[in-house]
Amino acid sequence: MRGKATGEALACGPEETASESTDVPTTEPSGEVAAPKSTGEEQAPKPQEPAPQAPAPAASKPAPPSEDVPSAPLLLAVEDVSDGSVTVSWEPPERLGKLGLQGYVLELRRQGALEWVPVNSRPMMVTQQTVRNLALGDKFFIRVAAVSSAGAGPPAVLDQPVHIQRIIEAPKIRVPRHLRQTYVRQVGEMINLQIPFQGNPKPQASWTHNGHALDSQRVSVRTGDQDSILFIRSAQRSDSGCYELTVQLEGLEAKAAIDILVIDKPGSPSSIRLLDVWGCNAALEWTPPQDTGNTEILGYTVQKADKKTGQWFTVLERYHPTTCTISDLIVGNSYSFRVFSENRCGLSASAAVTKELAHIQKTDIVAKPKSFVERDFSEAPSFTQPLADHTSTPGYSTQLFCSVRASPKPRIIWMKNKMDIQGDPKYRALSEQGVCTLEIRKPSPFDSGVYTCKAINVLGEASVDCRLEVKASATH
Repeated sequence: MRGKATGEALACGPEETASESTDVPTTEPSGEVAAPKSTGEEQAPKPQEPAPQAPAPAASKPAPPSEDVPSAPLLLAVEDVSDGSVTVSWEPPERLGKLGLQGYVLELRRQGALEWVPVNSRPMMVTQQTVRNLALGDKFFIRVAAVSSAGAGPPAVLDQPVHIQRIIEAPKIRVPRHLRQTYVRQVGEMINLQIPFQGNPKPQASWTHNGHALDSQRVSVRTGDQDSILFIRSAQRSDSGCYELTVQLEGLEAKAAIDILVIDKPGSPSSIRLLDVWGCNAALEWTPPQDTGNTEILGYTVQKADKKTGQWFTVLERYHPTTCTISDLIVGNSYSFRVFSENRCGLSASAAVTKELAHIQKTDIVAKPKSFVERDFSEAPSFTQPLADHTSTPGYSTQLFCSVRASPKPRIIWMKNKMDIQGDPKYRALSEQGVCTLEIRKPSPFDSGVYTCKAINVLGEASVDCRLEVKASATH
């Protein structure tokens, strides 16, 4: 199969009067063909004059052999129908004929007529054609025949007539993304909604507010071919609600709902009272405002003012509960308190103020020392670190260590082989912070033996001992 070529034909109808000659179609560079015009009375198209040939009686002209003419085109179908044109396409025939294919001839026949009117006067090498300027409401039969130099082959005919009628595109509304959720504006701001829609021919658009017609004194609407604009110059809280756009066309309709919320600053809390005052603290309680400004309350702002200065200072911001405790108030001062409501538009224009003052009284401070029970740390001596056996070299001073815990401070006695060695200049005994030290100056083998450290106080005594061996180092 060859690739399809396209062509267009312009037609006002397949009819022509007997008094007017048939318009000769012309082929444009793009393949378009102008079909003959009609004046209302049907007439068969004027046949083309054959090329001069050898003289022979017309009645005795032989029919071309079947193998010389092409067969009927295949798969004739309507590609598109609009309110003034029709496009058809087909496939080349299976048999092109021995003499080759010269093109195709497309013909129309109005429903109820008998004559076929050619769209193109001479064959065109296209497999798709568009016939334009057809009358709305007309019905046509269409056929196409392949032509060779031997003549035209059998035509391919559409089974059903083509009805030229208006093409209706169902209406459709395209709501912008930011309008698919509640559209929030503040009182006094401008509302300008542009909602695009589709539909052919132009559909009829209408708006409603909460199911009722719009107030033309407050809301203006301008509808174009492709969109509808709703405009409110200065929004009021009464403008809140559901706005519905309806687009209608030939019994078809599309709807879109847009929720608009117009908000304002809230009212002040309904009431406030001072619950209690103690020390440097004051407890407050208030009730939520009756007017929330058409939106939720985000919290409350609590302020205090000293009676002396009268200046207000913020204590709490965006505080959600309706009770609070104000602390760190100055002794001797009197305070007033006020509470503002807050929503998305800001703080309320006014505040709820306490009627009575909170007096922070001066109180006498009396020192009440706690009774102190002295702890008894008395303890009998006990050694926390005993003496360790030690080996020393003659002529080199050595030391023995131990640690003792006792209260009151114990008396330390050092002994060698159960004999008290206090006062012997060869030994020096030290005791500091519970650490007991015995230094043996230049010991000799004679100083070897068992050394004992004894700690004694009024609560008892304790002792530890160790063995000291003084010997010369081995020689090799």
